[in-house]
Amino acid sequence: MSYVPLSGLSLRDIEYVVAVDDLRNFSRAAERCGVSQAGLSEQVRKLEQLLDVTLFERSRRHVAPTPDGERLLALGREVLAAARNLLEVARAQTGPMEGALRLGVIPTLGPYYIPGLLPRLREHYPALSLRLREGMTDTLVHALRNSELDVALMALPVPSEALESAPIFEESFLAVFPSTHELAQKQKLSLSQLGRPDLLLLEDGHCLRDQALSICPTVPREGEQRLATSLEMLWYMIGAGEGFSLIPQLALRNRVDFEDLITVRPLPEPEARRTIGLTWRASDPRAPVFRDFAAYLRSITPENCHAIAKER
Repeated sequence: MSYVPLSGLSLRDIEYVVAVDDLRNFSRAAERCGVSQAGLSEQVRKLEQLLDVTLFERSRRHVAPTPDGERLLALGREVLAAARNLLEVARAQTGPMEGALRLGVIPTLGPYYIPGLLPRLREHYPALSLRLREGMTDTLVHALRNSELDVALMALPVPSEALESAPIFEESFLAVFPSTHELAQKQKLSLSQLGRPDLLLLEDGHCLRDQALSICPTVPREGEQRLATSLEMLWYMIGAGEGFSLIPQLALRNRVDFEDLITVRPLPEPEARRTIGLTWRASDPRAPVFRDFAAYLRSITPENCHAIAKER
């Protein structure tokens, strides 16, 4: 076999085609990669010429990998993962928690946990430069597995054997009602009382939705559920009197809006809790550093949450 030089093959071009495969759209792939659509399309064409393979079947409404493309894209992902691992090993030699750290966080936690966390991290890790990314659990798991994130803060357990997690704290759920709701008048609630048709839920994809469904014994049937796109919209829907829901402790801190319209009640524990933890790739050579990072986060658990004494 004749020698084929690698000078025409770049990691950036492989990133482009993997982005197209992930998103099945050239425009969104270009946006993710920070280039113009024309520039990305041209580089994909050049890579196809270099490989002498058509990677994607293209039409105005359809982008999908060809059979040869699927095989080569899988190899491309392995190449990118190996390249990122090389960088991670090199960065690990510069010292613990120094340089850039790509941190993901679920949307039902980030806006309520990160603001109080950032000043503490700046003080404790002065050489650390955070790169924050918000996403639902499945999105963050995908990003971790593809080395697009270093660590993520999310509810445990995480559905992937390729990832390792360390629990940090437990956060209680509280029942939040319109003040005129019949259950708002009760000082003590049982979980059996929450299986009502006016239970409001987040849209599919939010882990908080699944947690609420696991707590409540019965729920509205599909098609009858009232759904919110975010915790903030869920709060507004409750204030409007549309129904009630379960909201995590941190999301209720410093709430002063709708004080006369909303009533908050505690729920029986330990059932009505979720565990928040730090997650990373099990193969990441910085795993000991991330475990120490999780231990530090555990030591500064937010008020009214329950610190986990040690990893379980």
